[in-house]
Amino acid sequence: ELLHSTALPGYHFMLPFITTFKSVQVTTQTDEVKDIPCGTSGGVMIYFDRIEVVNILRSDYVLDVVKNFTADYDKPLIFDKVHHEVNQFCSTQNLHSVYIDLFDQIDENLKTALQKDLNEMAPGLHIVAVRVTKPKIPEAIRRNYELMEAERTKLLIATEKQKVIEKEAETERKRAVIEAEKQAQVANISYAQKIMEKESMQKMSAIEDATILARKKSAADAEFYAAKQAAASNTLRLTPEYLELMKYKAILTNTKMYFGPSIPKYITENNLPFTSTTPDDETFDQGA
Repeated sequence: ELLHSTALPGYHFMLPFITTFKSVQVTTQTDEVKDIPCGTSGGVMIYFDRIEVVNILRSDYVLDVVKNFTADYDKPLIFDKVHHEVNQFCSTQNLHSVYIDLFDQIDENLKTALQKDLNEMAPGLHIVAVRVTKPKIPEAIRRNYELMEAERTKLLIATEKQKVIEKEAETERKRAVIEAEKQAQVANISYAQKIMEKESMQKMSAIEDATILARKKSAADAEFYAAKQAAASNTLRLTPEYLELMKYKAILTNTKMYFGPSIPKYITENNLPFTSTTPDDETFDQGA
């Protein structure tokens, strides 16, 4: 008959041959479930070499768990349940899913399934973690998977190499685009600079033309003023008496004068239509 209480570590008394005891671990422990067969949906038999289940039993639930499942409670609650859950999982999946695609999910799925049943059957037993080793598969299939993995590795290497080449090409294209944009910017700057130079030269030429025009206008205004002043001066100076004087000066300048015994006086050629001279007369031209 099972006692109704548990004893903590220390010194205790019991009746020989009447009372017996079993030690129950209430700290974290790891149960190793080995050689778990697994038949896939395709009929291939594989084996999980080892599955480790880290669990802990609360001390206040020890009496109930031992009463219901004996001191070796981990056999029905953990060992047997691991076999059951693994076989259920494998029976619905093919070899490739178990060995490759879904292998990384087995530990979490197994932990969830174990804890769900324990919450109903043994609430004080808690699953901390589950660690699953890679299953053993037939040698021929394993070699095929190794070949597949090698080919996949080659493919990944080729893919990565292609990505590197594409990245380098993209980098080169971006470099060419940047260089072209830089050259275009330089060309635009040079073009704008030339336009500014032409505009500056045009403005300078306009200023020079305006300066020359202003200078010529000033010279013309000065000549006009000088002519106007000269005309005003001549108006004041050309009196009848002055004009008469200039008339006689002009006559004296362009007059021929005759001297001789037969000419009692000198006459001007301008006053006579015809003038006769003798060989004895002397003729003098006087001009300016």
